[in-house]
Amino acid sequence: MMTTEVSALDWAFLCLERETAPMHIGAVAVFRPSEPADRVRLLALLAERAQRIARLRLRLGQSWLPGQARWAEAPEFDAAEQVRSHQVPSPGGRQELAELVAELIADPLDRRRPLWELHLITGLDGDRFAVLVKFHHALADGREAVETGLGLLDGFTPEAPEPLPDLDGSPLDLLRKPQQLFDAVRGTLSKSGETLGIASSVVRSMRLPIPDSPLRASASAARRVALIPIGLADLRRIRARHGGTTNDVVLAVLAGAFRRWLAARGHPADKLPLRALIPVSRRRGENARGNNQLSGYLCDLPVGEPDPVARLQAIRAAMGRNKSAGPLRGPGAFPVLAGRVPQIVHQVAAPLAGQGAALLFDTVITNVPLPGCRAALGGAELAELYPVAPLVAGHALAIAVSQYRDTVHVGVHANRAALPDLEKLGEALPFAVAELDDRS
Repeated sequence: MMTTEVSALDWAFLCLERETAPMHIGAVAVFRPSEPADRVRLLALLAERAQRIARLRLRLGQSWLPGQARWAEAPEFDAAEQVRSHQVPSPGGRQELAELVAELIADPLDRRRPLWELHLITGLDGDRFAVLVKFHHALADGREAVETGLGLLDGFTPEAPEPLPDLDGSPLDLLRKPQQLFDAVRGTLSKSGETLGIASSVVRSMRLPIPDSPLRASASAARRVALIPIGLADLRRIRARHGGTTNDVVLAVLAGAFRRWLAARGHPADKLPLRALIPVSRRRGENARGNNQLSGYLCDLPVGEPDPVARLQAIRAAMGRNKSAGPLRGPGAFPVLAGRVPQIVHQVAAPLAGQGAALLFDTVITNVPLPGCRAALGGAELAELYPVAPLVAGHALAIAVSQYRDTVHVGVHANRAALPDLEKLGEALPFAVAELDDRS
């Protein structure tokens, strides 16, 4: 049986996890069949395809090194045991789907099994059905999760079971290869200045918490989820008029929605600095190793600015500075720092680091890229795909965004106790698009 070491960053996600703060990423894929779906056939199809995907056969095992873990192939692995079936009261709409997803996304994954689950959800209006995919962040980052998830769809599944990935070699391999050991030590030393620079940026960027901030939350396992579609044509029209990237426009729309939501709560927007972590993939080519290859940018969202165009221009400037500095500099690059820290340190420091996230940023806004080609499951066309980001301790909500075909899909994942009015934030998004579009 092949085994492979868990990388430092993958291990960090495992150590950050709490019963009230599971660290899995999710996606809600909604399919539109041409005829009523056969639930039993779909369950069998999902299980058959998952069985062939190498990454989905991995589970955590003990390492020969103290305080470390390894990925190992699960013995007698049966993917069908991790594919579940649910039904919403028919005919279910987007709200009923979101309520069920919120219940399912709140449950931590079982570490005795491979760290993923598939949930087939039927009963949606128009004979539609959905699949909720849950991958632990240690198993895959957003881009890797997309590539793995594609293997479940028509035309993407490997014809035979894939060989297990060689994510990271054993430390013994380095001892057997002196030149490789020398290169590894030299590489580590050459990065020491870069690592110290990131660490000092993190410390300098920490802020005292705002006691009454609606974006801070006490520990709670209860969740709410909102699934919100935005027309891509509207965002492109805004971009053509005011410049920037589509992601800049999305951030400006979210800043406008936050501003309207804060006003509805009676919270002065100009009294609440709102800083978002924008994760950035560092996965390049075939040489990327480890399940996570991440960095990030910190971006202050100007919710106190009343002019929507000025908000967009401020975000463009901030993201431009981030991109000029690159993903290996600045406080947002703390995932790079985490990837260079020994696993045993994560075990000791994870509780402090988890609580410290709220001192560095207020929310996560991640953009998960998807291929533009049409996709289907069992002949049913993929119509919508909403990503769901994990909700770290101390945060009230996390936002994930994906563009598929002619729609941008926004998944909002919230602490139920902190955001009982999540629907007001969802309702604010179309208004935020409209106020920018009106200026176009």
